Amino acid sequence: MGDTNVLMLLWQATLVVKFVLLLLVCMSVMSWSLMIQKWFQLSAAKRKASEGLENFQRAKDLREAVQALGSDVTSPVYLVAQEGVAEYNRLREMGSNTDILADNVRRALRQGVSMQSSRMGSSLAFLATTANAAPFIGLFGTVWGIMHSFHAIGQMKTASLAVVAPGISEALVATAIGLGVAIPATVGYNMFLGMLNGIEVQLVNFAGAFLNRVQRELGATRPASTTVARLSGDKK
Repeated sequence: MGDTNVLMLLWQATLVVKFVLLLLVCMSVMSWSLMIQKWFQLSAAKRKASEGLENFQRAKDLREAVQALGSDVTSPVYLVAQEGVAEYNRLREMGSNTDILADNVRRALRQGVSMQSSRMGSSLAFLATTANAAPFIGLFGTVWGIMHSFHAIGQMKTASLAVVAPGISEALVATAIGLGVAIPATVGYNMFLGMLNGIEVQLVNFAGAFLNRVQRELGATRPASTTVARLSGDKK
């Protein structure tokens, strides 16, 4: 079947089938736009998280490590570190003991990891919805096209192929487009979910490295006020 015949079928389709096809096209455009955006966003986040963790581990102390992260404020590890540093400085100013400080910093880092994971994965729900709903929307167009064919058979009192074929054809087109929308969305959702899980692992590793460094420096003999000042100077 040529492109002209397909377009002719779509032009002659019922209003309901046209609406279904338009809805599927809109979902396809939105899902592809989202997938392109997510590819660049998550690829950059993965690279920045890896670089940030390496820079953090190479630093001599916590102050230098936080300064190294501050060179890229869009990095997810920097945003996680902000939560830890803010809680660290707050508790040091209050004069909290080491156990309470380390425990609160751990919770703040965990909250930071959760916030970043939620932010990066917020729009993946649309891909999941598209992957699950598009085949059924296409199937609705299929059922409607078959109903239209049976209605034509009843009106013309004949079951010839010329009467049945147009409705069945437009029904099959709706099914094909529904699958064509759902399959890329399914692949994209699974791929981005895997990338997001990998980034979350990197952030959890960073949170562990941050907490280990905090606990090592808390065990060192230094005035509390000096530590606060050095860390506060990094948060601008």
